[in-house]
Formats: sequence, C-alpha cells, structure tokens
Amino acid sequence: MEAKIGQFFESIGTFFGGGDQIPWCDRDVIAGCEREVADAAKGDSEEQKSQSIMRLSWALVHSRQAEDVQRGIAMLEASLANNSSPLLQREKIYLLAVGYFRTGEFSRSRQLVEQCLEIAPDWRQALVLKNAVEDRIAKDGVIGIGITATALGLIAGGIAAALTRRH
Repeated sequence: MEAKIGQFFESIGTFFGGGDQIPWCDRDVIAGCEREVADAAKGDSEEQKSQSIMRLSWALVHSRQAEDVQRGIAMLEASLANNSSPLLQREKIYLLAVGYFRTGEFSRSRQLVEQCLEIAPDWRQALVLKNAVEDRIAKDGVIGIGITATALGLIAGGIAAALTRRH
C-alpha cells in the first residue's frame, strides 16, 4: 500500500515537474566550456574554436539557469547564419529546440524539432525531444482546462450563493 502511495505522489510530481529525459548541465561544466572557448580563441584552428563554441552552446541550453539557456539560444541563433555543414545545422537547430523547451516556448521548440526530423527522420534525440514537447503541451492544456473549470465553478457557485441569499 505504501509503495502505491509513493508511486501516486511520484507520478503527480512528474506530471507537474515535467519529468522529461533531456539532460541537465551544471555550472561547473559551463565554466569548463567557457575556459575552453577562451583558450581556443587564443590561437587554435577555426575548427577547434567552432567545436568548443558548440560544446558551450550545448551546456548552456541544458542548464537549469534561465539566463544560461537564453545565452545559449542567442549564441545558436547567431551561428545559424554561418554557412556550415547540414549535420552541424541540424545539431544547432536541435539545441535551439532544447533551449526553447527549457524556456517553456513549447510551440517554437516543436517547430524546430520538426525541422530536425525533416533532415533526419529517425534521429532518436529529436524524437525523444518531440515526445517531451508534445507531453508538455498536452499537460499545459489539461492544467489550463482544470484552471478554467475551477474558475467557472467558483463563479457559478458565487452566483448561486448570491441568488439564494436574495430569496
């Protein structure tokens, strides 16, 4: 019985917490990537600089800190204009989708992940992200409906109470 209760509360926490399978990144990893970018800027090849910037972008959009995610989104959007290989473009679009997912812009995230899947329909990471985005959109809809129903119930109850007091 206790295990069932624990599962119930865990499922509620997952529902409201968004239990997705997208990894998180901590500040230490971001700091290491920032050092790597700074070192690469001192004279490494363009390829090395590009790779270190991609790693930093990955770390930023996977951060738990909103300002890091926003910074990662800005870096990726700026780098999308650069002519790069289709594989690198796909990676950047995917990371943008992750960033928008983290910021709660689920419709933008879904658009981007669908672009990734047009390029690579069987890409497992993109499929996992698409499922996470669709789950969040559905959950937000259910929560919105619940809030609306509660508000309507309170209004109807208030009207009913006011009418019964008059009579």
